[in-house]
Amino acid sequence: MNPTETKLPDSLFMDLDRSGPIPLYYQVAQRLEKAILDGDRGLPAGARLENEVSLGMRLGLSRPTIRRAIQELVDKGLVVRRRGIGTQVVHGQISRNVELTSLYEDLERTGQRPETVVLIHEIVGADKQIAEMLGIPVGAETLHLTRLRKSDGVPLAVLNNVLPPDLADLDIDALNEHGLYQLLRYRGVTMRVAKQTIGARSATSAESKLLDIDEGGPLLTMTRVAFDNSGRAAEYGHHVYRPDLYSFEVTLVEK
Repeated sequence: MNPTETKLPDSLFMDLDRSGPIPLYYQVAQRLEKAILDGDRGLPAGARLENEVSLGMRLGLSRPTIRRAIQELVDKGLVVRRRGIGTQVVHGQISRNVELTSLYEDLERTGQRPETVVLIHEIVGADKQIAEMLGIPVGAETLHLTRLRKSDGVPLAVLNNVLPPDLADLDIDALNEHGLYQLLRYRGVTMRVAKQTIGARSATSAESKLLDIDEGGPLLTMTRVAFDNSGRAAEYGHHVYRPDLYSFEVTLVEK
């Protein structure tokens, strides 16, 4: 069920300066941002903003002014526009260190509520490329996974993974409830090192629908082969992320 629209009190906008040098859209954006940062006292994560027409009429402002104010929040990663739902508050853009962690656990650590929808869970014979990456024979049975990862109900990433034969029996219900690396650790598999590539490309039609973005819009990509503490390849992943909600962070040290 979609959340109802949250109507902010008129008092939040009482001090708008309608004749000063500061643009009205910017003043509205600042007050909406304050309400979002106030969280439970204003606009908590998951809250749905009042629609542009209603808010504009209430404040005596044009729809383009309100739309531009909301776009300021979209650009900051504070809200997202969702087809059929409206404009919804998120926690803000997720900045993830480039290290060997899982997205599920990164979200939990930052106080967000990760959700998983398993879209594909099937056994597939390894082709030459997968066999080489995982160090297994061509044709060996591998588990192919595609999962949609959400944060507080907002679609964030599409995760594609391939697991070797001895891990191909992971339960689909467990994958809906837990992160992949959590389940692998439960099986005694601990990732120690990975080869990882970060890039960008345009979204396919299927990805745009899953992530609720425009077709052909930009996506961040991450490809990884992870190795366990015995040195064997235990997982191959190719993931795509919404760049308005997600970024990678790298610390560089002079050698």
